[in-house]
Amino acid sequence: MPRRGATKLSESTAYPKKNLLIAGALLLPLLLLLLPGEQATDEAAADVTQPAVAMVEQALPVIIESKAPEPQLEVIPVPEWQDTQVRNGDNLSLIFQRMGLNDGDVYKVVNSSKEAGKLTQIFPGQTMSFLFENGEFLALKHVKSPLESVVYQRDGGHFNVEKLIREPEVQRTFAGAEIKSSLFLAGQEAGLSHSTIMELANIFGGVIDFVLDPRVGDTFNVLYEDLYLDGEKFEDGNILAVAFTNQDKLYTAYRYVDSNNKVGYYNPEGVSMRKAFLRAPLDFTRVSSNFNMRRLHPVLKHTRPHRGTDYAAPTGTPVYAAGDGRVVEAGYTSANGNYVFIQHGQQYTTKYLHLNKRAVKTNQKVTQQQVIGWVGSTGLASGPHLHYEFLVNGVHRNPRTILQKLPQAKSLDKKEMPRFLEHTSPLGTQLASLSQQRLASNNSVSDSATL
Repeated sequence: MPRRGATKLSESTAYPKKNLLIAGALLLPLLLLLLPGEQATDEAAADVTQPAVAMVEQALPVIIESKAPEPQLEVIPVPEWQDTQVRNGDNLSLIFQRMGLNDGDVYKVVNSSKEAGKLTQIFPGQTMSFLFENGEFLALKHVKSPLESVVYQRDGGHFNVEKLIREPEVQRTFAGAEIKSSLFLAGQEAGLSHSTIMELANIFGGVIDFVLDPRVGDTFNVLYEDLYLDGEKFEDGNILAVAFTNQDKLYTAYRYVDSNNKVGYYNPEGVSMRKAFLRAPLDFTRVSSNFNMRRLHPVLKHTRPHRGTDYAAPTGTPVYAAGDGRVVEAGYTSANGNYVFIQHGQQYTTKYLHLNKRAVKTNQKVTQQQVIGWVGSTGLASGPHLHYEFLVNGVHRNPRTILQKLPQAKSLDKKEMPRFLEHTSPLGTQLASLSQQRLASNNSVSDSATL
């Protein structure tokens, strides 16, 4: 029986750990001496070894238990950004309130510097990120786009402003196709985005009417850029070089930035692809009627001169100014519906009828490819379409043929040509090589299919 007041110890704590370690150290050599020599039989060795191992195993927990416990590291919370999206109708006060802040915090940020005052320029879809630590507001990050952010960092009672600009990775991409039904479908099948297809059409907008001119069997090959961010594509880049074969005629264009940092597209001879007038004043689609002086009017049902071209298109399709000029009339009549007339210099006038809505006013200056309205069916129209007219000195001319007789587009200065050729020659070589590879690949697939 233990004495009164004594505490019973467990087996693992009956003796001080230091004494146990000493005992273990003395015990281990003794156990080794008890092991049999080289002449001992396997059975004898087993008889001696087994109790020795058992004794060591009993001592190991005591030795392990004698190690000092490792110190526990204190986990310090790291401040994290809290994001919120800018919504329709939002202002800074509403955004700050959602994050638990007040108008006083808004005032401190916006009025801390002239640069910080630009924070009021926010748009729906942008991201506002707030940084807090122990409830204290430390910083604000305004993410304007995947490439541009502005950080407002608290420094005492002041906020320092820092712009963060990211550079995307630019990758060159090649695509080519043969038109089987339309340029748009061919472009999609080749992997081009809608915006790249439209840019391709815009480049050749002065020489090809993509509503009327393309034919089955026409081909295109295009070398362009894709922009990547964090390993993923986020935006289309520029078209660098493109070749379009329309009715056996080859058109080639190169992107070139001249010595004055002006960007344009030029043919191999340095002639600008931008002509005085577009061949078609809207996004390419099907055409329901061409220029015909003895056309049966679809509404009035009698023969009536049709001094223009009708472009059938869905309501709301954008209509472009065919060239630079000034709006001389913009209004509504029962016959024309919503209309816009544009004067281009002294000789030329273009007219756009049956618009659903107008985007310009009388006396307003416009530039080529500027949206001036949207396709509709107002006035005497049997369905949604654009009626387009082209006049020279007040006389109606067929817009399909008159454009071929207009003055040639501007060319690069002779002094600029060496620089132009140095820049575009590698593009032409690469485009030709990739086009040949695509053609050879298509022929190979065609040959294998006939075997």
